[in-house]
Formats: sequence, C-alpha cells, structure tokens
Amino acid sequence: MSAIYLSAAHKSSGKTTLAIGLVRALIKRGIDLQPFKKGPDYIDPLWLTAASDRACYNLDFYTQSRDEILQNYAAYMYAREMALIEGNKGLYDGVDIEGSNSNAAMAAFLGIPVILVINCRGMTRGIAPLLLGYQAFDPEIDIAGVILNQVGGARHQAKLIQVVEHYTDIPVLGTIQADNRLQIDERHLGLIPSNESEQSEQIIQLLADSVEQHIDIDKVIEIAAKASPPPAITTRSSSYFMPRNRLRIAIARDRAFGFYYPDDLDRFRALGVELLEIDTLNDKELPEIDGLFLGGGFPEMAMEALQANRAMQDAIRAYVEQGGPVYAECGGLIYLTRSLTWGAKKCRMVGVIPADTRMHEKPQGRGYVRLRDTDRGPWPKLSDEPAQRLIHAHEFHYSSLESLECEETDFVYRVERGFGINGEFDGYTYKNMLASYTHMRNAGGNDWVERFVALVDGCKADVRR
Repeated sequence: MSAIYLSAAHKSSGKTTLAIGLVRALIKRGIDLQPFKKGPDYIDPLWLTAASDRACYNLDFYTQSRDEILQNYAAYMYAREMALIEGNKGLYDGVDIEGSNSNAAMAAFLGIPVILVINCRGMTRGIAPLLLGYQAFDPEIDIAGVILNQVGGARHQAKLIQVVEHYTDIPVLGTIQADNRLQIDERHLGLIPSNESEQSEQIIQLLADSVEQHIDIDKVIEIAAKASPPPAITTRSSSYFMPRNRLRIAIARDRAFGFYYPDDLDRFRALGVELLEIDTLNDKELPEIDGLFLGGGFPEMAMEALQANRAMQDAIRAYVEQGGPVYAECGGLIYLTRSLTWGAKKCRMVGVIPADTRMHEKPQGRGYVRLRDTDRGPWPKLSDEPAQRLIHAHEFHYSSLESLECEETDFVYRVERGFGINGEFDGYTYKNMLASYTHMRNAGGNDWVERFVALVDGCKADVRR
C-alpha cells in the first residue's frame, strides 16, 4: 500500500482542483485508489467521491481520537493500492500554535510523504526561500515534491523550475499554467458541491487531462511508495447499542441537501438500518419510514423549488407533529423554519421551527465548536455515556434565525465554543425533532448515530404497542 499527502503553502492555492484531477488520473492508470480529506469539510470530499467513484472519508484531529484516525485510515485503505489525502488550508496551519492538528501533523502521524502545491502567481525567485522555510520549519516532514500552479507562461515556468532546482533539493513534479477552464466556480461557502454541478463530470475529466499532460504521474506513484503502511485493523467492541427492530431512515439527497459523512452513514448500516434517499424538490410524499435525517447543504440555492413542493413540506411537518423522529443539521434546520430570506427573495419553508431564516453576506458561525449536552433532548442516553458530556464538532453557516420563539429549555446544547443558533445555545428540540447548526461526527465519544437510532427504535416499539 502507498499514499501521498497533497498540501499547499496556503489556502486557495489550487490544491483541490489538482487533487480532483490527480485522483481521476491515477484511477485511469488502473490504480485502486482511496481518497481522504483532512478536516471537517463536506464539499471537497463530494468532488473527490465523484472523481474516484468511491466515498471519500474525513480524517480530523478535532473530532476524532488518534486511534480512530488510524483505524479509519486502515479500514478504508484495506485492500486498496494507494491513498491520496487532500489537506485543508496550508501545510502548517492549525487551531493551536503548536500545530498539533495541522496537515503536517497528520502527514507525520500517518507516515505519508507530502506533495506541496504552490500558487506561483507573481512569484519567481521568492519561491526558493518559501520552500526552504517549509523544509526547515519541521525537518521531520517529508516534502517529497512540489507542483507549481498558476504559472504565467513558458518563460515564467522556466524561471521557477530553474530557481527551485538551483536552491532546493525538492523535485518539481509538474507545472500548471493559469487557465480559467481549470477553476471550479466559487460562491459564498467555497467550491460548488459536485452534487449540484451538472457539468461536474466534464470538469473532473478536464482536470484529469490537465494533470496527465503536465504532472509526472510516474514520479507521484514513486513518491507514494515511500509511505508507511497503515496499522493493523482492530475490531470495535460489540457492546454498543443495537436496535430491536428493523428500521428504515430517510435521508434527503438532492440539489438542496447532500452533506453527510460517509462513515456516519456506514455506522447506520452497521446497526442494521436501511437508508432511503428522498428528493425534497420532487418527491411528493415520504416513504414508509421510522426516522428522517435532513443533512446540510445549500437550501438557499433551491429555495423556490423547495417552496414549490408544498406536498413534501406538508408531509414533513405532519411527520414531526405526529412525533416522528427527525434530526436536522444546518441546511436541514433552515428547511424546518417558517421561511428563508436571501436578499429580496423570501420563500416559505416547512414551518415546524418557530423562526425565520435570513442569509447574510458574512459567516454567522464558522469553524470548530464545542458543545455541552444538557440531556434535555429526545435522544436517549446510552448507559456508558457521561452526564453533561462535551461534543466536538463544527459549523459553517451564513444564515441566522430571526424571531425564534422558544425558551432555554427548548435547547439541547450549551455552546462553549462557536456560535450555534444564538451564540449561547444550539440544538432546538420539539417533540421527537432535534435541529442544530452544528454538524455532528459519530466519533470522539460522540455516538450520535447510536443515540438517534435508539430514539427511532424506541418510537417504533411504542407504535407497535
């Protein structure tokens, strides 16, 4: 097994587009490749999933224990030839000053050589001290190659290669010239997710063609062979909760919603849950289900279509009012409010949360969060869980709730880091519904999947009685 860690000097270096193209190019070579993404991102993994035709998994120091990172990496690398991990932000960027959760820390932890992407716009000789500084900052990090991106032309390319070869021992693996065709359109929350782009396959193929033409893929494969092998897989304890009933849980997957961690969905399946995908834009009713999960996404980009599908809104509202178990995150939370306003446009939403949502030009909540669970929610407490436990997760939303009609007791989480719904609380609860801005991860002691499934299982048992 081999692996490479694709990182950059800083954000917006073109690392993601190169990762997408490189994944597809390696697979076209016949390599059985598994993609990973460092950090809590949803959008980049959607593109890497589309490029590889297999789920991309997140590795994150903040939400996962180190043992979970190792075991996830080993489990999803099992029987694969090669892994490509795309970093987030810059190589040495991280939450704390020591860099304990940086890309460099992850690469060192997993024993994977780094390929550094440099945005060379407006740069010539200055690339040498930049690369030398990155090498010297942490000599334990194996910067095994560099890709020069956003190169101005043949003359600029020749100067950059000459400088890198004269002053450093880092091999240049290729150069990508500035080309607007190789850019994925951006908007307020970053890269447009692949599930929303009708031209995603054409974009992926264009990126792969560029990589095949300009990157030394044989050298990339050679570098990947230097990676340490993943650890042995250990079997998880079987003492966790198992439902008594066969359960069917619907998840919203369409142009408005699509942010789900694939290993969380794997966890549902490991508990014997059948996951049914629904389309909130076109389906007119809910299937026969025991629970509903409305994940994150960009409902504002489909707000008129969501409003037009009154039948689905009525079905979901009725399901909540009848005590159906529902969990909603961020975009799902927005969908459950009374209305969504973006600029001069206002559209009706489901209306079970007594608040109106407004989109803003700047983020209202962004980054890692730490929540304290008050145990006021509908999810049952599992026997091995501590009371008032802390939850490490993340949020990223440009919206806020206005005129929320509720009491403190209607919230499940007290926010210790982050913003949540109002800067103090997150996790609005009503009957068997829980909705929050926070994106949960079934890791780090936060077994939210088991707790939600336990609620669904209990509700189904009550119905049968």
